[in-house]
Amino acid sequence: MFSEYLKFFLYGLIQGLTEFFPISSTAHLKVISLFFGIDDPGPSLSAIIQLGSVFALLWYFRNEFFKLKCQPPKKIFDYLIHERLLRSIFIGTIPIIFLGGAIKFFVPYFFYEFLRSNLSIALVSFLMAIFMYIADSSKKGFLNLKNHNFSDSFLIGLFQSFAIFPGVSRSGVTISTALISGWERADAARFSFLLGIPAIFFAAIVEFITSFNEYFSFSFFPVIFGLITAFFSSLLAINFLLKYFSSNGLKLFIIYRVIFGFVILLNL
Repeated sequence: MFSEYLKFFLYGLIQGLTEFFPISSTAHLKVISLFFGIDDPGPSLSAIIQLGSVFALLWYFRNEFFKLKCQPPKKIFDYLIHERLLRSIFIGTIPIIFLGGAIKFFVPYFFYEFLRSNLSIALVSFLMAIFMYIADSSKKGFLNLKNHNFSDSFLIGLFQSFAIFPGVSRSGVTISTALISGWERADAARFSFLLGIPAIFFAAIVEFITSFNEYFSFSFFPVIFGLITAFFSSLLAINFLLKYFSSNGLKLFIIYRVIFGFVILLNL
């Protein structure tokens, strides 16, 4: 039983740290689990653990949501319609719902073949390192949460949909797309995290619906322990990245992704 809790602690720790660092939580959950000799959690269990990261986002940005709570009941609808940031998040979420939902419902074994292999993850890690290098080398941006256009939101959301491929990294691809589009670093990261709330949540819901029978085989309390671990490690990762990225950019993570890719290839 202790080993079961230890396993889910590891799942939660990996999920929380790598969901927001631009290095791909899906890839690390698979590769590091194999390194430690424990089972690959797979998409179903990974989706449950990811909910810990959603709760962490809601807690970290609770002040933004508190503004909504403070609105009079009759004005909440008007607030939702006219609040620019909420509309941007909605627009940016559309691509991943359609693309991710279509793949999950119509190609259910999409991830279990080549795309979830170690070779694929290594190659995607190299491609993402190049993409992140281009983004990090972009000129200082002028767009932010207040002056961006909804087309900017849609573009970032469109690239977010590529995060369904293991190894891409949802935060990595959205932050990089924002930087290339001309966003300021701090707001690029902030928008990426806010955009992740519906994306991660819907991914978990879709996974739950399509793999409902599998959940009865999971141990309840170890899973809860993994969720709690993911929650606290996610908070640490969000806080660190928002502070670190504004002044240091993506260089550290670019180097890490290259090393990570080579380590995987050397162990094929």
